Amino acid sequence: MDASSRIVFGYHGTTPEFSERLIRGEVVPADWKPSTNVFDWLGAGIYFWEFAPERARTWAKKGGVVGAIINLGRCLDLSEIQSTELLADAFGPFAREQARQKQPLPRNKGKRRELDCAVIDFAAKQIRKKTGQAVQTVRGAFLEGGPIFPGSSLLKETHIQIAVRDISCIIGLFRPT
Repeated sequence: MDASSRIVFGYHGTTPEFSERLIRGEVVPADWKPSTNVFDWLGAGIYFWEFAPERARTWAKKGGVVGAIINLGRCLDLSEIQSTELLADAFGPFAREQARQKQPLPRNKGKRRELDCAVIDFAAKQIRKKTGQAVQTVRGAFLEGGPIFPGSSLLKETHIQIAVRDISCIIGLFRPT
């Protein structure tokens, strides 16, 4: 996992009030609470849809969306083989640690990605121990929804998500149009 200066636009669905407070600077990104649910797809972080403001708006239900300019930095990018190999290599030590602690392995259940989340968070800790540097973002593509048309392998709700683990990767906020 190398540091990247790749810049992407991400969109976070939230309440209209919170998005406006972020845009106006009444709440700074450092005050933004990352999601730490055990079922989060990409582990702990602040979640963004890459280049998908309407998807963020739909998810938020109440229509609040804030756009962010994100520097991916040291990114565990699951579209890259190097990153998926890191996760594959982390699974064995993770499973052994769970067994040592007499804990069952978490399981993925539909959209609840408890195993994926736990292995990503474990791998991020291993990477930090090994390199002294934290994983700043995690990026992954997710195939969701039904086929776009009969017989298609393309799915209606496929998207790319980014979990920002290091708030300094958010280099700007904006109001999507």
